[in-house]
Amino acid sequence: MRPEKTDLRREAGRRTRDDLLAATLDLLAQRGQEGVTLREITQNAGANVSAVSYHFGSLKALCDTAVEHALERYLDAQIRELDALAGDASLSELAEAFARPMVNALVTGGRDLAVMRTVARVGIDPPEGWERLSGKFEEARRQAVRVLIANLPGVDERELVFRTRCAAGLLNWLALAPIGAELAAEPAEQVERMLFPVVAGAFRGAHQ
Repeated sequence: MRPEKTDLRREAGRRTRDDLLAATLDLLAQRGQEGVTLREITQNAGANVSAVSYHFGSLKALCDTAVEHALERYLDAQIRELDALAGDASLSELAEAFARPMVNALVTGGRDLAVMRTVARVGIDPPEGWERLSGKFEEARRQAVRVLIANLPGVDERELVFRTRCAAGLLNWLALAPIGAELAAEPAEQVERMLFPVVAGAFRGAHQ
């Protein structure tokens, strides 16, 4: 087979895989994993059942991969925000950077918020494949703790990691709780005014 034909087939395979992931994530966001069928996914993606078997092996593996990719995009956005913080960033600035990807999802609403709800829901009992994202979870925590140490030098680092995890859990809860839908109806400035101080407070703890 000529190289150009091989390249075309490879590109077509990538497009099919991406289309399957997008269709799966849309349906998961609408109904959750129990409400998604293989037939609907393949119809929405313009693919056939054999493509799911070829690229993912099973419906469950496809669903897990779709949610994993959504989480990866969220972590990448959070890490970019945290990376941009200066060495002398305040706790308020840290809270803004840490929470901004979730604020964007809440304000955008629709599919973006539905996807974050799916990620938060599955994250309670994450699939085995999510282990590959442990480095990104750790990087987000490391960047947050870097700023926390500078602002709260008297607090043990283990406690700072705990606070970071609590702040992340708070954001996940917003995606799942009814208040998340309420916030989605508010202007971005209002969501930021209400949420950023709460996240900063989780980081600050009892220390002023």
